Amino acid sequence: MRKKDAHSLDNVKCCFNFQVLLAAAICTKTGKGLVARQFVEMTRARIEGLLAAFPKLMNTGKQHTFVETESVRYVYQPLEKLYMLLITTKASNILEDLETLRLFSKVIPEYCRAMEEQEVLDHAFELIFAFDEIVALGYRESVNLAQIRTFTEMDSHEEKMFEAVRESQEKEAKREMQKRAKELAAQRKEAQRSGRRDVGSGGFGSSMRGGGGGSSGGMETVVDTPEPKQTSKPTRSTGKGMKLGSKSKDVDSFVDKLRGEGQDVISEKKGRQSATMSKVTTPAAKTENVHIQASEKMSVTASRDGGLEGLEVHGMLQLRVATPDDGFIRIGVDNNDSKGAQLQTHPNVDKNLFNTKSLIGMKQPKKPFPAKLDVGVLKWRFQTQDESFMPLSINCWPSENNEGGCDVNIEYELQLDDMELQDVVICIPVPSGVGSPVVGEIDGEYRHDSRKNILEWTLPVINSENKSGSLEFTIAGSPDDFFPVNVNFFAKKSYCDIQLGEVLSVEGSRPVKHSSDIMLLVEKYEIV
Repeated sequence: MRKKDAHSLDNVKCCFNFQVLLAAAICTKTGKGLVARQFVEMTRARIEGLLAAFPKLMNTGKQHTFVETESVRYVYQPLEKLYMLLITTKASNILEDLETLRLFSKVIPEYCRAMEEQEVLDHAFELIFAFDEIVALGYRESVNLAQIRTFTEMDSHEEKMFEAVRESQEKEAKREMQKRAKELAAQRKEAQRSGRRDVGSGGFGSSMRGGGGGSSGGMETVVDTPEPKQTSKPTRSTGKGMKLGSKSKDVDSFVDKLRGEGQDVISEKKGRQSATMSKVTTPAAKTENVHIQASEKMSVTASRDGGLEGLEVHGMLQLRVATPDDGFIRIGVDNNDSKGAQLQTHPNVDKNLFNTKSLIGMKQPKKPFPAKLDVGVLKWRFQTQDESFMPLSINCWPSENNEGGCDVNIEYELQLDDMELQDVVICIPVPSGVGSPVVGEIDGEYRHDSRKNILEWTLPVINSENKSGSLEFTIAGSPDDFFPVNVNFFAKKSYCDIQLGEVLSVEGSRPVKHSSDIMLLVEKYEIV
C-alpha cells in the first residue's frame, strides 16, 4: 500500500495543501463499500464511516456531482446501482477531480462486464491495481486508459520462467511415472514367467519349496517390492507378495506422491474416456470396418459495407479401416463441384486411377491402406472473393436515435439454396455497462450474455424454406460498437459438392460395406 508520511487521519488536515485525493471507492447506494483504495494512512473504520455517511449527504439534493462536509469532499458518478466515489480534500481542484473521476469510471468496464456487486467483488484486485496506476500518493498520474490497460496486463518475465520450469517439472514427473510403471510391469511379467511360488511366502507352498534351500524351516520368502507393507509381525511375511494380475501398490504410491506434489495425474481408464470424448464432435453413430469421413472447414471475412474480403474452404477425405484385410479397397468419388475447387490426392494414391475412373486406391494394389488410423487420402481447396459464393449473407444496420443510443437492424439471407445450415448462431457485440438490449421483432431466439457483452441470435435451421430473417433491437452505444459480427453453423453436406461413391474390393471389384460422414464446419465467419 502506498503511504504518505502521515501518522493518522488527524494529520491529514495539516497536509491539505499537499494531499489531493484521499481515497477512491466503489460503493452501493446504501453506502456499502465494495472496493476502496486509500492513498493516505486511514483506518478501515474511518473509511467505512466516510462511505456510510455519503448516502445521507446525498439526500440533501443540493449537488449533483459532489457534496462536501467540514473536512472532505465527495465527488461521485452513478454506475447503474453503484457509485464511483472519490474522497478528496476541500482544497483540491474540483475540475481536476471531475476529470480523474471520469477516468476511474472508464476503467471499471474494462474489468467488470456488468455493474453489479458480485462482478465488482470478483475483480477487486484488478480494479485496485488499475486505481494505483491512476493515482500515486494522492496525485493523479499522467496516464490514459490505453496506458493503464498496458501497465496492468504487462507480461512478467519471471512468471513466464516459473511457468516454463513448472511445465518442465511436470513433464519430467510424468516421464518418471511412465518409466516406473514400465519397470513394475516388467517385474510382474518376470514373476509370472518364473512362477507364483517364487514370490509367495508361508503356508504349504513355502514348506514344499524349502526342501534343499538351506533356509530355516523352509520359511524363506523373496518379495521384491520397493515399499514393503509394515505389519505387526515383522519376522513373518504377510503371504501376499507381489499379486499377479492386480493393480500394483507401487504405482498407486507413486501416483499418490505425484498428486501430493500438485501434479494432475489421470488414470488410464479416465484418460481413455477423455480421449474418446475429445474426438467425438457429432452424435455417435454405428461405424463399419471401413469408415470414410469427408470434412470441410470454412473461413469467411466480409465487409460491413458489402463485399467479400475472402472466402476459403479446406476439405479432407479420411479413411479408417479396422484390419489390414479391410484395407484392400478402392473408394469412388463423385466430384460434382462447379465452383472450381482444386483437388489433390495423397502421394501413395494412384493418381492415374483417380483421374480416369474417379477411384481412390493404393499405387501398389497388393498393399492395403493402414489399419486403425485416420488416413487422409484426398484434399481440396477453394478460394474466392466473389460474394455470390457466400452461403449466408449478413447485413447489419446500426443507426443512432434521438435518445443517445442506437437502433440496430440485422438480417440474414441464404444465398445457396441447395445448402441447409444447422444450429446457426449470429453473435453481435454490444456495449458494456449500458444494460440489456430492448429486442423488438425477431425471427428465432436470442440471449444476452452480459459477461461477454454479446447478443446471441440463434436459429435451429436455415434452408430454402427459411431463407431470410431479421432482428431489431435498441441499446445505448455508437454504430461501431456492433462489429465484428460473428457467425457459426454446420452443415451435413459438402460445400464443394464432393460426394462419396461406391467402395469396391481390389480383387473382384465387389461392393464393400462401409459407413460415411460428411460435415461442413465454420472456422471463422465474420463481418468486420
